[in-house]
Amino acid sequence: MTLAIDVKGLSKRFADKTVVDGATIQLETGRICGFLGPNGSGKTTTLRMLCGLLTADAGEGTCLGFDIRRQSDEIKRRTGYMTQRFSLYEDLTIEENLAFIARVYGLDRRRERVRAALDGLGLTQRRDQLAGALSGGWKQRLALAGATLHDPQLLLLDEPTAGVDPRARRTFWDQIHRLADRGLTVLVSTHYMDEAERCHEIAYILGGRLLARGTVAEVLAGARLVTFIGEGEGVGRLAQEIAARPGVETAAPFGQVLHVAGPDRAALEAAIAPYRRAPFAWREEAPTLEDVFIHLMNAVGADTA
Repeated sequence: MTLAIDVKGLSKRFADKTVVDGATIQLETGRICGFLGPNGSGKTTTLRMLCGLLTADAGEGTCLGFDIRRQSDEIKRRTGYMTQRFSLYEDLTIEENLAFIARVYGLDRRRERVRAALDGLGLTQRRDQLAGALSGGWKQRLALAGATLHDPQLLLLDEPTAGVDPRARRTFWDQIHRLADRGLTVLVSTHYMDEAERCHEIAYILGGRLLARGTVAEVLAGARLVTFIGEGEGVGRLAQEIAARPGVETAAPFGQVLHVAGPDRAALEAAIAPYRRAPFAWREEAPTLEDVFIHLMNAVGADTA
């Protein structure tokens, strides 16, 4: 196993606020890791420390085989970083933006590389279109082309699909998996549970601390949550009443069903027992990632509002 990222005890403070607190991350080469957590949880700060844009206050380790403290310039040269906000020049065309990036990196075979990037991400027919006139999905493709133009070994994506329609998100993730199949290691922060499920593994950060790590199946199993699904006319109206009962962490309507979750099976069964009657029917199901993350937030007393 070759580790693209191998850091431990990573910490960062701004004034009197600890933004990242002792994070330990290991990521195998060619893997996609979904980095999840609420706003302000430390995701972006962690990404920036890994690629050398920020210096950690504490912690040690390597990224792409280079020391994160002493060799950050080497890491930067081998890393692609796609920010949440579109950061290319809106008054330049798609091709002009990519040509500019190629010059900044001092790449050889610039025209060939730009042409390959245009073809690879389906941008050729739009090469002369101004970046500022692109929709969110096409801006996303251009940003990804720019972040990978120099053939990085590591790709860091900071909520890359925020505000993008579902079809564009699926296309984007297909492209990410193709890059990973060629050996690119990807660390991506996201709020979308369906995107997390497309990652090889996930990590959940809250209050600057990593609370869970592993494959989706491992994280779900490790939470040891129990969930019941209630069906029947008007079941959604029971949500507030059931949520107030002991042992219930969440009681949320989803369309025509009520999703109830908690860590204690006996307490949860007692909570729904009064409603095991017509017209309601109940069945047990596996917990979702959303259940697990709300459970983790509750466990540390975080605000879920």
